Amino acid sequence: MKIPVIKKLVETYATEELIKAENDIIGEQILAINVEGEDEGEKLTHVIAAAWIQTEMREKNIEFKDALREYTKKVRASIS
Repeated sequence: MKIPVIKKLVETYATEELIKAENDIIGEQILAINVEGEDEGEKLTHVIAAAWIQTEMREKNIEFKDALREYTKKVRASIS
């Protein structure tokens, strides 16, 4: 997971575009947007994170850094 890539996605694309990209990656389709990543798994991680962060920012009216912090807490909790 690369934070600069996630930030760029958050700033560049709408949530709907990110969700479509997520579904396209899962369905092994060609992406309509540019998602950086070394492989499909990393690209999927980036679009899922970006969509989640956008939703969090919108629903809680918070900045990127705060939504990112919430996301990383969620990820850490899920793997511990």
